[in-house]
Amino acid sequence: MDLRQLRHFLAVADTLHFGRAAERLGMTQPPLSQSILALERQLGAALFTRSKRNVALTAFGRQWLEHVRPAVERIAALPDIARRIRDGTVGQLGLSFVSTADYSLLPALVRRYAARFPSVEVNLTEATSDVQIESLLGGHGHAGIIIPPDTALPEALAYMPLLREPLVAAVPEAWVSDGRSSDGDWLDQPLILFPRRVAPVFHDLVTGYLARRSGSLHVRQEAIQMQTIISLVSAGMGFALVPDSLRNLARTGVRYLELREPPVLETGLAWLRENDSATLREFLSVAADVKAA
Repeated sequence: MDLRQLRHFLAVADTLHFGRAAERLGMTQPPLSQSILALERQLGAALFTRSKRNVALTAFGRQWLEHVRPAVERIAALPDIARRIRDGTVGQLGLSFVSTADYSLLPALVRRYAARFPSVEVNLTEATSDVQIESLLGGHGHAGIIIPPDTALPEALAYMPLLREPLVAAVPEAWVSDGRSSDGDWLDQPLILFPRRVAPVFHDLVTGYLARRSGSLHVRQEAIQMQTIISLVSAGMGFALVPDSLRNLARTGVRYLELREPPVLETGLAWLRENDSATLREFLSVAADVKAA
């Protein structure tokens, strides 16, 4: 259907006068009348009743008007929508993240991005690094905050390091009260750790450090979520080595202690190289700003 005819119909419906409608449209009256007649023939129904003194919408015309006006308005908005999509100011952003990022990078990233692009819907998904990598390779989501593997990422993925932070010990508060405030006092105690399959680099960083310091390793309990690990520490079941940002997870019964010559954990952003989404492009710009801050 010719969009010009729809605009002609709206002008006549608004003014109920062919002369004033033609003036509004910047055309003469005869072509406008012919356009409306052609539209009515196409629809198979009259839109207006005409007399020498007035023009009125037919019952059909009134009902059709309710559909035509919003349709034309949506079409008129398309250039602006295209500009906003091009500039990344509307749309969606799918972001996955490891649980440790919830206490370090994630809040600042999302807060700054949302402030700059309030009309973009941000969809957050917590997942381990291996799950995120497979998901990104499968074309799901835009980016993921991961702990990079000890081998090279797949060639299809790009990567931006964002944060390097030392590990600290999360120990039961009772241990500190008993005078065990240095790592030499509790290295031989039960350890709470996550399975190696979910984060091999992080796992090896912890176990390698403890093996070098104490020569022994007693894993009492495994858990995937950092919140669960800290809860188990609070219950007195053992200690855990966690990123320094976990200090932001305040939990009764837990103390965070610095380590001597602590290992350092890197967290960064991965995304599919071929993804040319404008929302991703702008998110990467925000991530670079947060990294530099």
